[in-house]
Amino acid sequence: MIFGKLLKLKVSFIAGLLCVFSASWVFSEPSKTSSISTPDGPIEVTVESAILIALENNQSLKVERLEPQIHKTFEDQEQATFDPVLSGVASFSREREQKRQTDSSTSYENEGTSTEADIGVSQFLSTGTDIAVDLSTNNTWSDLYSDQSASRIGLSVTQALLRGKGTDVNLASLRQARLDTQASQYELRGFVEAMVSQVEETYWDYALSQRKIQIFQESLKVAEHQLRETEELIRVGKLPETEITSAQAEIALQQQDLINARSTMLKIRLYLLRLLNPPGSNLWQREILLKNPPIVPEVTMDSVESHVEVALRLRPDLNEARLRVERGDLEVVKTKNGLLPKLDLFLTLGKSGYADSFGSSISDITGDYYNFSVGINVQYPFRNRDARARHKRSLLSQDQATEAVNNLANLVEMDVRTAYIEVNRAKDQISATIATLKLQEEKLRIETEKFRVGRSTMFLVAQAQRDLLISQISEVQAIVNYLKAIVELHRLEGSLLERRGIIAPGREPGSVSSEK
Repeated sequence: MIFGKLLKLKVSFIAGLLCVFSASWVFSEPSKTSSISTPDGPIEVTVESAILIALENNQSLKVERLEPQIHKTFEDQEQATFDPVLSGVASFSREREQKRQTDSSTSYENEGTSTEADIGVSQFLSTGTDIAVDLSTNNTWSDLYSDQSASRIGLSVTQALLRGKGTDVNLASLRQARLDTQASQYELRGFVEAMVSQVEETYWDYALSQRKIQIFQESLKVAEHQLRETEELIRVGKLPETEITSAQAEIALQQQDLINARSTMLKIRLYLLRLLNPPGSNLWQREILLKNPPIVPEVTMDSVESHVEVALRLRPDLNEARLRVERGDLEVVKTKNGLLPKLDLFLTLGKSGYADSFGSSISDITGDYYNFSVGINVQYPFRNRDARARHKRSLLSQDQATEAVNNLANLVEMDVRTAYIEVNRAKDQISATIATLKLQEEKLRIETEKFRVGRSTMFLVAQAQRDLLISQISEVQAIVNYLKAIVELHRLEGSLLERRGIIAPGREPGSVSSEK
């Protein structure tokens, strides 16, 4: 199977490291190819080193690599719900007041002070339990009373019995945040696969544009030679002067094609520089020297069913869609729990100590003074329409997500099968263009010989030369199309990074831990 082959894939040219929070983008083995000769000089690249340069320097990738890290912060935010909370308060008050006795008109003044302190630790558990432990003390003094100190240590527990009960609902948001992080990894993986395919395809487009220029230049030399030969034949009287027009027209056409080819090459060069974004100054003025010519690779195609199998397992967008379904399952759990009435059991226990000093009141906590309370808190809105609407929406959204996965899987299979057909077509086209090229070369040779003995015209020779030119370009174009078709097939099946030896996050569908 293709997937088994991918697991054993070794690529000797790749090296580097791109960190993405807890996971990494790495290459399997050190590079043996030179990528950049000097910081500001020409860039000598193979296909492999071009990929490496892009992975290290592409600006768009630098932007996309931050997304998983951003999503990771939402995990930490949801995890904070279960963190212990330390709280405390301290206060001092002073009061001076006038009081009147109830059995006489005599009044008196009273001045007093009070200090209070309270410290506690609380935590919400994933079972739906709120636990709090606190220690408090109160010290009062006045003109009428002696110093009084009261200290208390208490424990309070609130347990959800219906709404908010259990780890399934209380960990749902955290698990959703983890799924969102994993989904962002699939998004990043898909972006990198698209970028790598763009680098490879642009590399071959640039090679094709250079080869076209060479073909046009060679053809132009032939046309100029034919013009000189025609002029000589006219001079000796073997051809009429009208024949020179066809030769001159052919040169003009060749020059026109050469101008267009050079313009196309310069545009592709700019796009390739944008993808690579190599270090150094004068980015747009740097030349790119390709070290890999477009040649037909030795590729043995597996069955289309094998490629489909790989795609259904590795396609990042499909894996991301599956995570969205899992996320929807968690949303259903949350909204279903929201349909229940709020029913909480609360329990409060406390021991108190009283004395004329703080230290003595703490020691007295072990005495006979205590407080205890237990009860139930009930809350349920009439009709509960908000919760019902949320739950219905989550169910509909989940059905929609499930259907979207099925639809996407169908589209993925169609993409792979279509790309597979294109690979085979492109491969067969190479053989056809080679055969056509040989015939056009022979056709031009025959037509040239006939022209030299006066049995043909310059127009027919120019037409044969033009047909040969088209065949030469078609041959190189067929090879490049075949190379690009293979890259596109591997991208559409989600195996491009694996085949290039790049180990990246998002390779397997992730699972969310059930633990807090």
